[in-house]
Amino acid sequence: MTPATTPETAPAPTPASAPVLDVRDLGVSFGDVPAVRGVSFEVRPGEVLGVVGESGSGKSVTASAIMGLLPSSARVSGSVRLHGRELVGARDKELNALRGRAMSMVFQDPLSALTPVYRVGDQIAEAVRVHQRVTKEQALVKAVSLLDLVGIPHPAERALAFPHEFSGGMRQRAMIAMAIANDPDLVICDEPTTALDVTIQAQVLEVLKKARDETGAAIIMITHDLGVVAGLADRVLVMYAGRPVEVGTVDDVYYRPRMPYTVGLLRSIPRVDRGAQRRLEPIEGSPPSPAALPPGCPFAPRCPLHVAACDEAEPPLFETGPGHLAACIRWEDEAASEAGEEPRSPEETEAAEEPEAAEEAEEAGEAEEAGEAEKAAVPRGEPVLRVEGLVKDYPLLRGAVFKRRVGTVHAVAGIDFTIREGETLGLVGESGCGKTTTLLEILELARPQRGRVVVFGHDTARLGPAERMAIRRDMQVVFQDPLASLDPRMTVHDVVAEPLRTHGLRDTGRRVAELLTLVGLEPAHAERYPQDFSGGQRQRVGIARALALEPRLLVLDEPVSALDVSIQAGVINLLAALKARLGLSYLFVAHDLAVVRHIADRVAVMYLGRIAEIGSVDAIYDAPAHPYTQALLSAIPLPDPARERSRRRILLEGDLPSPADPPSGCRFRTRCPKFRTVLTEDERVLCVEAEPDVLPVGEPAGDQGAACHYAEKLDVVQPRRNSR
Repeated sequence: MTPATTPETAPAPTPASAPVLDVRDLGVSFGDVPAVRGVSFEVRPGEVLGVVGESGSGKSVTASAIMGLLPSSARVSGSVRLHGRELVGARDKELNALRGRAMSMVFQDPLSALTPVYRVGDQIAEAVRVHQRVTKEQALVKAVSLLDLVGIPHPAERALAFPHEFSGGMRQRAMIAMAIANDPDLVICDEPTTALDVTIQAQVLEVLKKARDETGAAIIMITHDLGVVAGLADRVLVMYAGRPVEVGTVDDVYYRPRMPYTVGLLRSIPRVDRGAQRRLEPIEGSPPSPAALPPGCPFAPRCPLHVAACDEAEPPLFETGPGHLAACIRWEDEAASEAGEEPRSPEETEAAEEPEAAEEAEEAGEAEEAGEAEKAAVPRGEPVLRVEGLVKDYPLLRGAVFKRRVGTVHAVAGIDFTIREGETLGLVGESGCGKTTTLLEILELARPQRGRVVVFGHDTARLGPAERMAIRRDMQVVFQDPLASLDPRMTVHDVVAEPLRTHGLRDTGRRVAELLTLVGLEPAHAERYPQDFSGGQRQRVGIARALALEPRLLVLDEPVSALDVSIQAGVINLLAALKARLGLSYLFVAHDLAVVRHIADRVAVMYLGRIAEIGSVDAIYDAPAHPYTQALLSAIPLPDPARERSRRRILLEGDLPSPADPPSGCRFRTRCPKFRTVLTEDERVLCVEAEPDVLPVGEPAGDQGAACHYAEKLDVVQPRRNSR
């Protein structure tokens, strides 16, 4: 067990393989707080390096240090060489000459990165003119060609638009166009797909691949999504507490991880290609504060392999294989304990294929028998929520002083679904499809514009104040952003006790302690404030508040979307345990279909205010029948490099149409790959003229329904043989 070759003793690369970027022992501190400690890596032409880790691990600070974008208060040490030219300590004039020409950056929030008062085409043209001697007209022509390259429809027209007139995906593609405008040798992407829908994310990733092929640039992809890295990266650098803890090829890190932290990240991911619901394995605890690192290995307090020696000194990066480094003194024990729980490489899968197939068949038979017995033993519950023909329109107004109605936004255009006792319904779809509007219409407990909402057998159109108050006791909500939904001036005790006091209970201390224990928090922390907790702990406080009145139905609005993957796993496990223990029903609104598969019994897929497909989660995920559902599922990245590189991908063209002007007939036809490439002219007429209803697909009847005239089941997820 010997430490890896140090940067000083590493063999010099040959000129043909000389790195574009060479980072050695990079350190960044703000005052006395070390944010980045001893980061070393190199990136070669055409190579993609994925940088992953939890929030606060130092990923974005590393990128900003490379670009020279840190504030003056930051102290930077070490070496950053771009084509051998030292950037640490370089003057702003030198860095400005390199930014945009030799190296560029794609930021996480494109709306903040683009100037709102300038047209998109002018901003791209400006990036060209700063580094190239061309006329304004030539730069605009170049800008239009770049917009066309990144897949923006009607690029000449869109170049004249302002950033706010672009969708999120189009803004991100415009940022990529700006980043590659001068054929840079290095492109740094800082969480470029975090805020995007899965279909738009797939489009952006394809644009990045195309940009790399066109320019030959090296790419540093900073992300928390291990599925994105699996399909895009050549090598992976895992960061924890400001330093690298594992580095290697994407196959080595995913199939043969040697650092317990990497193993924990991989095991905590909900996967869309795993059919059976299973308990996730979150990493216990929270990342340490950079200002108060523990002695020895920073991961030791959370590590399942922790021994006394881990507290003595911080481990160096050990060479665990050719080009594979891990910062763990027990990496050999990790290797010895590797039992194939995570994806195997193609060679390992082939060697184990036959015995595993027999074992899988036996397990599948046992699972099916157990499932049938469970269904026979548990009676079908009564409906707790029934939505019938729900419609919600909003007026589209113009004018600053004298407003006039110029149209109608059809947010929800007639949807139907039912949730029964003890059941979880996942409501999924792209941003703007009507999920949140549906949720708000249910929570309002008022007469809907059209249709019916029946909660616990009561029609909301006929509720009086007393009945409405009683139903609110049985139906609670957990919001997406726990910090925004918790009053920062109230202690956690007061936050959780608020619904109890509202409904007449005065002695709240004992009940609050029970609720905090129930969601995995210490009752002694009740006197703290929400800002004193981590994101996952705050979400647990929100869940405790929602459970205070012992509700029967919980409405969950994107409850884990803002959390790191390890913290997300803990909250998902908590929700599953609470459902089983308390007999809760969930309406789970989300855009992460992997999370929905793990927690839901049934799923409803929305598109432009309508239900596109609905049914049992296994039926829809194993064989979706609607082209939109197929595209959604095929776009979800899998944290399995071999499978991610070889799986079928259905890319949607364009963005979601405006709900103020939906297409005639089938609302999905303008983006439907089947409509565009498979159907004949005569078959397309039906899609243009008639809006399809949700009709049963396949057997058993009622288990799956799709709103498509030409619905056809298709396996796009390709589940692994050895799913567990």
